[in-house]
Amino acid sequence: MKDYINVIGGGLAGCEAAYQIAKRGIKVKLYEMKPNKFSPAHSNENLAEIVCSNSFKSNLHTNACGLLKEELRALDSLLIKVADSIKVPAGQALAVDRDEFAKIVTSKIENIENIQIIRQECEKINKDEITIIATGPLTSDSLAQEIARITGIDKLYFYDAAAPIVTKESINFDVAFWGNRYDEERLKDESIDDWKKRIQENVQESYINLPMNKEEYENFWKELVNAEVATLHEFEKKEIFEGCMPIEIMAKRGIDTLRYGTLKPVGFTDPRTGKRPYALVQLRQDNKEGNLFNLVGFQTNLKFGEQKRVFSKIPGMQNAEFVKYGVMHRNTYINSSKLLDGTYNLKTNNNIYFAGQITGVEGYVESISSGLVAGINSVRQIKNESKIIFPKETVIGALSNYISTPNEKFQPMNANFGILPSLPEKIKDKKLKYTKLADIAIEKIKEINIV
Repeated sequence: MKDYINVIGGGLAGCEAAYQIAKRGIKVKLYEMKPNKFSPAHSNENLAEIVCSNSFKSNLHTNACGLLKEELRALDSLLIKVADSIKVPAGQALAVDRDEFAKIVTSKIENIENIQIIRQECEKINKDEITIIATGPLTSDSLAQEIARITGIDKLYFYDAAAPIVTKESINFDVAFWGNRYDEERLKDESIDDWKKRIQENVQESYINLPMNKEEYENFWKELVNAEVATLHEFEKKEIFEGCMPIEIMAKRGIDTLRYGTLKPVGFTDPRTGKRPYALVQLRQDNKEGNLFNLVGFQTNLKFGEQKRVFSKIPGMQNAEFVKYGVMHRNTYINSSKLLDGTYNLKTNNNIYFAGQITGVEGYVESISSGLVAGINSVRQIKNESKIIFPKETVIGALSNYISTPNEKFQPMNANFGILPSLPEKIKDKKLKYTKLADIAIEKIKEINIV
């Protein structure tokens, strides 16, 4: 076995992985294709270039991303340390001057003796060498083909628009009801009391259904078609396909378009009225535990604040807790739920690790987290030490558990409290609940013995 570890990709995940490896006395060959070749979204030669927002999101412990940063600080994350050192005013968020951030990270990586930066595109992967692939959501075509070869899949995943995800406990079941389409006959024979009893006993079927009357639907439609959308990169605009059309685009084709498509009420009876709804929104289970649900057919490019405002107008979702907002952009990623274990290691080849957004973690801090986990465990492998699976009670561990748990509907996920194990007691106060979850996570991190 070689005395070095390859890291492919000099973004956030790749730089964090390289640092974690080098500080443990192992040499790193860090491959970065810039400046010889740029992705459509990148423009300068530095490592750790951040393209979209300059914000690393909240620093509060009662925010999952804030908690994740606190976990990373406890584990000596280089990139969070740099971000903390050059933060700019942003209220409760951690934000940076993006150019200065990239310059400082590049300088630090360049001055670590154990790291050799190789400025060329890596098109082939040696499966006999320990390698971390951290090439991001805009992986080059040639390397994407190589990744498909080593993972044994035909192609990498690609999505144009993804629907929002909400917590089940935030849905109002005085309005919502469980049921599958065309269960009308059973529903007709079920009394309102029996229906309420079934809901209380949590007898679940495939979907949570949110019925609308005519006035509710038309109010929702007006808000939807007039909501603000996010701006796409030019190279992304051509990638939008009819089969994954954003709901706001569909709505603009006519006031009744959604009622004959995504929001069709056919096959349902509203137990409250005994009649077919005018329109109906369906929520589908999104995780194994059954506490997260996605809005079926609600792929969207609305701004996050607009999603919260408009979608909360759906009856039963007035107090919905959004753990992930809908997004629409190019994103290349592997089906990690089938391919990777909880250390971001490829199940079919122990020498290959993945890190960053190509794994299905979404966001700057989440990518750094995956790089840290892959870096630490690749070192433990080369030293013949047992790997570390981070506790599911931590955000680091919850993310690695999410991406490695089999899921036929797998899609990228960012840090949120919905992917952590539930507390044994139900706490209605959201701030108190999140504080307790954060306290548990920090204690779990302290218990981990990482050298």
